[in-house]
Amino acid sequence: MATLLAVNSAASLWGPYKDIWQTVGNALWRRQPEAVHLLDMILKKHKPDFISLFRNPPKNVQQHEKVQKASTEGVAIQGQQGTRLLPEQLIKEAFILSDLFDIGELAAVELLLAGEHQQPHFPGLTRGLVAVLLYWDGKRCIANSLKALIQSRRGKTWTLELSPELVSMTTRFTDELMEQGLTYKVLTLVSQIDVNNEFEKLQRERGLGSEKHRKEVSDLIKECRQSLAESLFAWACQSPLGKDDTLLLIGHLERVSVEANGSLDAVNLALLMALLYCFDISFIEQSTEERDDMIHQLPLLTERQYIATVHSRLQDSQPWKLPGLQATVRLAWALALRGISQLPDVTALAEFTEADEAMAELAVADNVFLFLTEAVVVSENFYQEEFYIRRIHNLITDFLALMPMKVKQLRNRADEDARMIHMSMQMGNEPPISLRRDLEHLMLLIGELYKKNPFNLELALEYWCPSEPLQTSTILGSYLGVAHQRPPQRQVVLSKFVRQMGDLLPPTIYIPYLKMLQGLANGPQCAHYCFSLLKVNGSSHVENIQGAGGSPVSWEHFFHSLMLYHEHLRKDLPSADSVQYRHLPSRGITQKEQDGLIAFLQLTSTIITWSENARLALCEHPQWTPVVVILGLLQCSIPPVLKAELLKTLAAFGKSPEIAASLWQSLEYTQVELNEIESRCEEYPLTRAFCHLISTLVESSFPSNLGAGLRPPGFDPYLQFLRDSVFLRFRTRAYRRAAEKWEVAEVVLEVFYKLLRDYEPQLEDFVDQFVELQGEEIIAYKPPGFSLMYHLLNESPMLELALSLLEEGVKQLDTYAPFPGKKHLEKAVQHCLALLNLTLQKENLFMDLLRESQLALIVSPLEQLLQGINPRTKKADNVVNIARYLYHGNTNPELAFESAKILCCISCNSNIQIKLVGDFTHDQSISQRLMAGFVECLDSEDMEEFVRLEEGSELEKKLAGIRHETRIHILNLLITSLERNPPNLALYLLGFELKKPVSTTNLQDPGVLGCPRTCLHAILNILEKGTEGRTGPVAVRESPQLAELCYQVIYQLCACSDTSGPTMRYLRTSQDFLFSQLQHLPFSNKEYEISMLNQMSWLMKTASIELRVTSLNRQRSHTQRLLHLLLDDMPVKPYSDGEGGLEDENRSVSGFLHFDTATKVRRKILSILDSIDFSQEIPEPLQLDFFDRAQIEQVIANCEHKNLRGQTVCNVKLLHRVLVAEVNALQGMAAIGQRPLLMEEISTILQYVVGRNKLLQCLHAKRHALESWRQLVEIILTACPQDLIQAEDRQLIIRDILQDVHDKILDDEAAQELMPVVAGAVFTLTAHLSQAVRTEQKQPLVLGPGEAHYAFMLDSSFTSPPPAENPVVGFASIGDSSLHIILKKLLDFILKTGGGFQRVRTHLYGSLLYYLQIAQRPDEPDTLEAAKKTMWERLTAPEDVFSKLQRENIAIIESYGAALMEVVCRDACDGHEIGRMLALALLDRIVSVDKQQQWLLYLSNSGYLKVLVDSLVEDDRTLQSLLTPQPPLLKALYTYESKMAFLTRVAKIQQGALELLRSGVIVRLAQCQVYDMRPEMDPQGMFGMRDPPVFIPTPVDRYRQILLPALRLCQVILTSSMAQHLQAAGQVLQFLISHSDTIQAILRCQDVSAGSLQELALLTGIISKAALPGILSELDVDVNEGSLMELQGHIGRFQRQCLGLLSRFGGSDRLRQFKFQDDNVEGDRVSKKDEVELAMQQICANVMEYCQSLMLQSSPTFQHGVCLFTPSLSETSNRDGPRQDTQAPVVPYWRLPGLGIIVYLLKQSANDFFSYYDSHRRSVNKLQNVEQLPPDEIKELCQSVMPAGVDKISTAQKYVLARRRLVKLINNRAKLLSLCSFIIETCLFILWRHLEYYLLHCTPTDSQESLFASRTLFKSRRLQDSFTSESNLDFRSGLTIVSQHDLDQLQADTINAFGESLQKKLLDIEGLYSKVRSRYSFIQALVRRVRGLLRISRN
Repeated sequence: MATLLAVNSAASLWGPYKDIWQTVGNALWRRQPEAVHLLDMILKKHKPDFISLFRNPPKNVQQHEKVQKASTEGVAIQGQQGTRLLPEQLIKEAFILSDLFDIGELAAVELLLAGEHQQPHFPGLTRGLVAVLLYWDGKRCIANSLKALIQSRRGKTWTLELSPELVSMTTRFTDELMEQGLTYKVLTLVSQIDVNNEFEKLQRERGLGSEKHRKEVSDLIKECRQSLAESLFAWACQSPLGKDDTLLLIGHLERVSVEANGSLDAVNLALLMALLYCFDISFIEQSTEERDDMIHQLPLLTERQYIATVHSRLQDSQPWKLPGLQATVRLAWALALRGISQLPDVTALAEFTEADEAMAELAVADNVFLFLTEAVVVSENFYQEEFYIRRIHNLITDFLALMPMKVKQLRNRADEDARMIHMSMQMGNEPPISLRRDLEHLMLLIGELYKKNPFNLELALEYWCPSEPLQTSTILGSYLGVAHQRPPQRQVVLSKFVRQMGDLLPPTIYIPYLKMLQGLANGPQCAHYCFSLLKVNGSSHVENIQGAGGSPVSWEHFFHSLMLYHEHLRKDLPSADSVQYRHLPSRGITQKEQDGLIAFLQLTSTIITWSENARLALCEHPQWTPVVVILGLLQCSIPPVLKAELLKTLAAFGKSPEIAASLWQSLEYTQVELNEIESRCEEYPLTRAFCHLISTLVESSFPSNLGAGLRPPGFDPYLQFLRDSVFLRFRTRAYRRAAEKWEVAEVVLEVFYKLLRDYEPQLEDFVDQFVELQGEEIIAYKPPGFSLMYHLLNESPMLELALSLLEEGVKQLDTYAPFPGKKHLEKAVQHCLALLNLTLQKENLFMDLLRESQLALIVSPLEQLLQGINPRTKKADNVVNIARYLYHGNTNPELAFESAKILCCISCNSNIQIKLVGDFTHDQSISQRLMAGFVECLDSEDMEEFVRLEEGSELEKKLAGIRHETRIHILNLLITSLERNPPNLALYLLGFELKKPVSTTNLQDPGVLGCPRTCLHAILNILEKGTEGRTGPVAVRESPQLAELCYQVIYQLCACSDTSGPTMRYLRTSQDFLFSQLQHLPFSNKEYEISMLNQMSWLMKTASIELRVTSLNRQRSHTQRLLHLLLDDMPVKPYSDGEGGLEDENRSVSGFLHFDTATKVRRKILSILDSIDFSQEIPEPLQLDFFDRAQIEQVIANCEHKNLRGQTVCNVKLLHRVLVAEVNALQGMAAIGQRPLLMEEISTILQYVVGRNKLLQCLHAKRHALESWRQLVEIILTACPQDLIQAEDRQLIIRDILQDVHDKILDDEAAQELMPVVAGAVFTLTAHLSQAVRTEQKQPLVLGPGEAHYAFMLDSSFTSPPPAENPVVGFASIGDSSLHIILKKLLDFILKTGGGFQRVRTHLYGSLLYYLQIAQRPDEPDTLEAAKKTMWERLTAPEDVFSKLQRENIAIIESYGAALMEVVCRDACDGHEIGRMLALALLDRIVSVDKQQQWLLYLSNSGYLKVLVDSLVEDDRTLQSLLTPQPPLLKALYTYESKMAFLTRVAKIQQGALELLRSGVIVRLAQCQVYDMRPEMDPQGMFGMRDPPVFIPTPVDRYRQILLPALRLCQVILTSSMAQHLQAAGQVLQFLISHSDTIQAILRCQDVSAGSLQELALLTGIISKAALPGILSELDVDVNEGSLMELQGHIGRFQRQCLGLLSRFGGSDRLRQFKFQDDNVEGDRVSKKDEVELAMQQICANVMEYCQSLMLQSSPTFQHGVCLFTPSLSETSNRDGPRQDTQAPVVPYWRLPGLGIIVYLLKQSANDFFSYYDSHRRSVNKLQNVEQLPPDEIKELCQSVMPAGVDKISTAQKYVLARRRLVKLINNRAKLLSLCSFIIETCLFILWRHLEYYLLHCTPTDSQESLFASRTLFKSRRLQDSFTSESNLDFRSGLTIVSQHDLDQLQADTINAFGESLQKKLLDIEGLYSKVRSRYSFIQALVRRVRGLLRISRN
């Protein structure tokens, strides 16, 4: 029992029924194939609910007790653990509910709990009131489901075109229900359920809430009854009821009564129709096979006794409560009997079939036709069901066709009666009372039945037998019950009836006959036939029948009478004419005649409304001139009713523009007066008719110069009348019929609406136009639209009345009660709202034009006027009143639509937003209702009941469209509001905090913590529907534009900093929104491609934000889940409990590469890319015959504007106006003839423009989607934690994406507009691929299994990985071939861009550089081990992976030949700066690995190299401007650097250096003036700056950036130009000399920053190779003696300065330099210190090399050495200081250094060597054991690479940084070691040469010798070595004085300095280092020689 007493939280009386209805709807109306199976299951499960229709679970003692105790013991809830305690209050309510509906106690509890849960959907109601709604909603769902199932049955009247198995299933199911007595149950329920009784019960228990609640409950109850009744009706239509059920139905109808207005209510109407369909045998007229099938299914013929029983029941029964109803059933039965009698074998039934006449007679006697007119056709539901109309149509036509004698009898009786009436009138008696009026009633019934034609059936066509064939085929539906082609017999009979009835018409039925014709003329074809009939009746050949007048029912007769009437009224003379009413006698006419006139006028209106031909034919008829006559009559005094009809007829004529134009003029002349009789009568037909006429005319044609010549031209008088006399007074007048008040308002507002709708503000409206009238100049009236705008943009009475009308309207609607004129009020309100809307749309243009004009008018923007105070409430509540219409979105979608549009328009203004938020939230209850209104409109699709597809009448479709547009406007309102600052409307509507900061909001599900249901919930609801199923969100398919905006709102919420936090938290926790949405990507919806792409874009952008945020907040599981969803290529396994987890994590590389094709699925990120179609169809170009193509293109361009999304599109409406105006301006007959052709061409142009707009939007959408996709990919690669994607997966993913994206863009169809986005994505992807592969390449170092291999792996630089380790397949996990494919595609892409798209190529060059980086060997530590291998070993070593890949890469690049070279070279030479830089960088990269030197050859042969070199001259100018303190842009500097870097790269190749020399690069550099503009340096100022440098480098740094590349280039050229060395050196020397001032300044500069040392290092390097004496002889310039001297002077100066540097950097001075340097460099101290150290050593090495070169060049033999150093070991050269002055004239600033410097440098370098060597070894050890280093040391290493934020990175990353730093350190030390060893070798050499000279060859001079002697010595020396020493003049002057003492001292000092310890050190160095480097050992030999020299004793 316990299980039975568990509570279903969805309420068993509601939830399951809702599901049934949902499933039935999905299967039957929405045609969802997957719903069929579900339907089958649900029907089986809920069959008892259908059998025991509406039966409730009974009350139960046990349940009662259980619920009683629920507050202490609790109740169990299905599907939840434990029990739930219920509050006392709820228990009380449950018992009330249980008594109220007589349901079980638990069911009552369930309803209340469900009510509590659903409460947020019903703001303002308590759970009890919601429970009442749910109870009845459950009943409604069951009733509707039953009805739908029965409608889908197989049957004889209609088919829903469902699948046969579905139809069989529903037919079988409903048959079973019928067997269980369905008819009886339905009839019982229909009788029992009564709205009033239910309401009384509810009222007693306070079960009714607000007006809205009452209306909803009553609607639900009514719908239950209605659906039950319609179920029977549907059943009877498809398969008529059996005998017993038919009798039950008859029994029910016997007791039925009518409504207050005399009509049947909807339920009884349905039951009557059900019975009529039971008797329906119209199928008898069908073809025989079908007929026989039907006969076998018809109970009427198959069931025994059916006919007998029913017949006797109908014949003998007591009078029914409604005799007319009884008569109707009897007539139907009589016709059925007559139909059966025509079947072949029915003799058995003869006794019944012959009683048909009698039965019909009974029916007619009970006024059957009157009843049908007054109770059936008038019923409000009658015209809503097509099959009701068809059945009554059949009933009447059967009567006319099957019982012709009966009809004749009726006619005879009518003639008889007419005679009697005529006689009694003659005698002056009262006519007899007993007259029958059956024929009259029949005619009126026919007239009434066909008056409306909601389904466009035109059933009345059966009454017209076409005398001539019509062009269009008859439109008869293909319903089973209606024959495809009625047998002509029937049609003949019916048309005969229409014609004969009009012959010799008795006066009594004149008006009914006209009314019948009016009904039968309803429809385009019917009207045509009726017009012909009236035309033929009046024609001459009928005259003989009718006598002189022709038939009274003819145009001839009617217009003749009108003319007579008009003449009589004009003459005002009595006419002694016959008494016959047809020839109208005296001034007055009788009421009867007036009615006749009115009837004929109405007939005329109907005909000419439908048929344009009739309209024109009548109007142009020369004798009848209807328009003239009518206008004439209007001027006479006739009754207002007649006047109104005349005006209505005019309005019908006015539908044709041709007639309308003349009507305006006629109106002007006749000046119709609307008199005040109306207000006395309190009826206003005339006013309404006049407004209607104006409304029609305004629409048809609008003359601008109306009334010209009589008055100031223009429409103004009419407008003033309509505004002041009609509109402004309509509220204050008295109305006999309350509804008429609103009718007047509606019709006048409609005119205003049309006038304003068609008004476009023009410049000429704002200038006073003068016209001449009777000789005076007067101002013409403005257009009516102008005047309306002016009134609506001021606080005019008109605006005030409109706003007050809106207020009254919403108050009335809030009562939810019907009142007279409700429809008209709604229409009036709609026009009011539309007027405000139009004003808002046009006000900007209007006000702009007004501002520019001279008019003295003041207007205010409407949105400000709406903010004004409402005089009635004294509050500013106008906008609130407008917004309140949204609350009625379900009942009045049009009003909600207009209201939403206005709000959307107003919301663009920030200030108004803030005020609106205040107004909306000021009053709690209103605020709640407004929120509910917005939410209800967004939710509206739930309210749309399933519309029968065939019956989806136009109206339903239109309303669905309007609801949809309303939702779009609300979403646009949210989107525009979100762009404004808070507080704004969107925040209020989406449920954010307005009082506190927005970011503190805590969003909840509706109902949680009192949180109302907001627009955010509604939006999520729209998007959530369908996400559980396979097909994905329903909205995406069914309302794509809506879904797109919903996604956009959510993206905006996530992207805006204020709302992002709360929104993303809510979406993540409560909704799991992103995961459930992304699962269904990509959406596919080809029809709505643009929307689909935008939906995906917003969703992907939101996902990118989510991934970024969760990564930042370290919410790893969230990030990982989304990444798996997007990236996995394994099908998602349902997660098993922990077993599959492990193996999944450790998928190995080999496992991954072993593709198992069966299990792979496409990665989601790729399938999203697939769904973006890169190709784009382009509309065909215009082919024009009349317009000029170029001009049209120009016009189209002028009509372009930016739409809401910021795309430039053409405004089609504006273009249409422009083109039509152009056509209208054409004059002449030819133009008129060609007008149709021109209009056709305009439509072609418009279609082309629409196509073009679509193309632009489509491209925009594709680009948007691609951007979002790229953003998502980039976020996945950059922002998400790296370790969430395994390394090899990462590479595979990037590879797949790269290949796919390339394939798509390389397709020939791909749109070029998408290239930039793709190129950007390719760039990012390649960068990450490069990083991933290179990281993986380093992995073996890091994770190398045996740490012992470490050193080996380093120095072998991966040549041969140890065979035992996992063999890497080619390069990286993805293998070489994949990399090659990527490279080829990149190159294809570059070529595809052709000449344009340089920016795209920029990205691609970047990608290519990253790609080529993969094959670059990573920085390897120089462990000094590699050299141990022999040369042979190195040559025979296998090719390593890097070289292999590099070789293959270059082969692929070469295969593209000159095409690729051309593109890259062109980009390198001109174009965008970044493009140039990257192209140069790419060339640099390619040239460096191009062993064949193909590219170099191309560059030089095609002249690109020369272009680059020559462009340096242009660069010179721009670079000069960069040295000002505040430079312009630094672009030029960067391109220059790239260019120089490239040239330097070329110069490194011997061939390249030659080409460069040939193209004169150094000559160009020598010409550049920028190198001479060296900024002054002040150590205290610029460089003493303690602040870190800003982004823009200081002028000095900028100068260095310009100079250093030039120096490097010179150095490289000098190094690599072997063959042309002297030529190169000569050119470089010229460069040095042409910039000698700068060079001197650098050499003299005392600054010791890293920068200036670098300058010096480079410069000394160049000088050491170029400024050599021997070069001068090689210079190819003709030098005369003087310039030769000058050149020698320069060289000498360079030499002196270089030697001077030795004392700075090689002597003991250098410690001071270091100290200074330490103070100076702050920030990046460690690496700067390395640089400085290196630079100093480099300078020393360069100077030593220079000395060596000078010595070797100057003295081929040892005896004649050039001495560069004095023979003194103290560091300064001259001990005897005073001698300086003698030197002053020669060398004022320079003293010759002594050999001491060399010795000092030797010692110093030996010490340095050992310290560097140790440091190097330590670093290598550290590198091998990074993981074992203490954390502090790791941190310190990291900080030198990354000064800030070390603590934030992971340990793994710290290790990477530490390794990077160590490799740098090792390599730095290795360089220093090689420099030290070079300096040591050179110093030893120089020391040895000098000692040898001084100790062996030098002749000392004694001090006493005269100076002259020394001169002669000098001269003689000069002769000896004239070869070399020209440039060494200066040296000699210092060396002339060497005494014997000096030499002795030298020997002694050197012996001291060059002691044992130094020698041992030097030999150690050789052992440690030099031997490893080469086979020769210099040091040992030199040490030996120096030792030998020192041992020689001087003689």
